Amino acid sequence: MQWDLVFVFLIVLIGSIMQGASGFGFGLVVMGILPLMLTVKDSTLLTMSLVVVMTITILSKLYKYIELKQMLIIVVSALFARIFSFLFLNTYGEMDFLKQWLGIFLIVLVLYLLFSKKKKEKPVITTPLLPIILGLLGGFIGGIFAVGGPFFVFYFLMIYEDKRKYNANLQASFLITSLFTIIIHGANGDFDSSFILYFLCGLVSVFIGTYIGLKLFEKLSNEIIKKIAMMMVTVAAIILIFIG
Repeated sequence: MQWDLVFVFLIVLIGSIMQGASGFGFGLVVMGILPLMLTVKDSTLLTMSLVVVMTITILSKLYKYIELKQMLIIVVSALFARIFSFLFLNTYGEMDFLKQWLGIFLIVLVLYLLFSKKKKEKPVITTPLLPIILGLLGGFIGGIFAVGGPFFVFYFLMIYEDKRKYNANLQASFLITSLFTIIIHGANGDFDSSFILYFLCGLVSVFIGTYIGLKLFEKLSNEIIKKIAMMMVTVAAIILIFIG
């Protein structure tokens, strides 16, 4: 148990630094490695619980930039999808095959994030269909694997040039969707006594990592942080696929 706590502390610390510095990536890093020790279900619930704390910490500095109207459609769509992901996770969350699925999905995400290039001109959103689709995909995948962030990142990058507005509304979306998932899982009795110990350990990491990440937010290139984290996640994903 002692080494398990050290493991959780270090992984959560790295994920928190990345989230604070770039706006997302906590779930990608933590869920890429944590299922090597815990079930996918337990890893997802722990990750989302820590996301709530972390987003509140970040929003304490950026809350003035939140624009509820801009995030309404994508968040409502994501909450709808979270209901279905809750049912799926409760049915299959303890099964090992889900680790292989997670590994494959993580590799696809990493490849997309590493090789996709930003367009010079951002597309204009003229229909609510795009945020609905992104919200449904991000909500469902995020509810199962806690790695639905890229769908929200894509949306908010399209509508915001200001990095503080982008980060604030992104974190607010993560906060609302994660809190909703925790509430329905809590009502279903999905948390046990061992969760509290892991959560408290991760909580310390979140505060330290977020503090460091927010400092790097102003100084360090996001690309460097992302590439290092992606390499770690890729290795972990390969282990998940072939070893489980």
